[in-house]
Amino acid sequence: MYLGLIGYPLEHSVSPAMHEAALKSLDIQGCYLTFEVKPKDLKLAILGAKSLGFKGLNVTIPYKEAVLDFTKPTNEAAIVRASNTVDLEKMISYNTDVYGAEMALRNVFGESALVIGAGGAGKAVSFALIKKGFNVFLSNRTAKRGENVVKLLQKYGNCSFIPLDDLIKLRGKVDLIVNATPLGMKGFPRVVPVPLELLEEQPVVFDVVYNPIETPLVAHAKRVGCKIIYGIDMLVYQGAKSFEIWTGISPPISVMKKSALLAIESRKY
Repeated sequence: MYLGLIGYPLEHSVSPAMHEAALKSLDIQGCYLTFEVKPKDLKLAILGAKSLGFKGLNVTIPYKEAVLDFTKPTNEAAIVRASNTVDLEKMISYNTDVYGAEMALRNVFGESALVIGAGGAGKAVSFALIKKGFNVFLSNRTAKRGENVVKLLQKYGNCSFIPLDDLIKLRGKVDLIVNATPLGMKGFPRVVPVPLELLEEQPVVFDVVYNPIETPLVAHAKRVGCKIIYGIDMLVYQGAKSFEIWTGISPPISVMKKSALLAIESRKY
């Protein structure tokens, strides 16, 4: 069985280690490969993988929305208009990021949340939080994009846009802060994406970035006493759901998480 990941860049990814560990633990013959694809080649890459007999692909930055142009979205992928998982045999796309976010945040409760980032991850986390009953404040570097995402999500619950310059106004007013941007990821600027004053009120902090495990946001949040939800949890659960879509088998979560952590620590990927 051939599986893979497409995106750009991919040097931070530990998905190969995670999925190959799951394949091995279940005695399934197969491999999981990564492909850095240029934007102009995205369609060719997807059709090429299908032609070569790949069963499925994961999709990451910056193609979670563009992949919908070449596949049929279903369930959450159709709702948030972003996909991270493709069944190449049926050319159907799924969004398992929503499930991953739900599982990562299953023990987090509150009324309001701030989500930074209106890309595929940001939309998935925001939708998961709306389903959980949160009032979501969404912020994004490009205001128009953020406002468009808010309009999309308002059909399902309370969601409003707040400019990055106005985030300080949310001090003491949110129970959860989520970084759903690549800021802090290996290969991207290592910065804290929110005003430090917001963290002094000790909200729960969830950084979707998983490599490194301790991002600048996580490190500062820990110093001021915030409860931390790590991006590795969302990664593992979304990966497990993708694996189930491709194989029909629920993989061992503990095996996937252990292999992902080892890959990060060893800097192999």
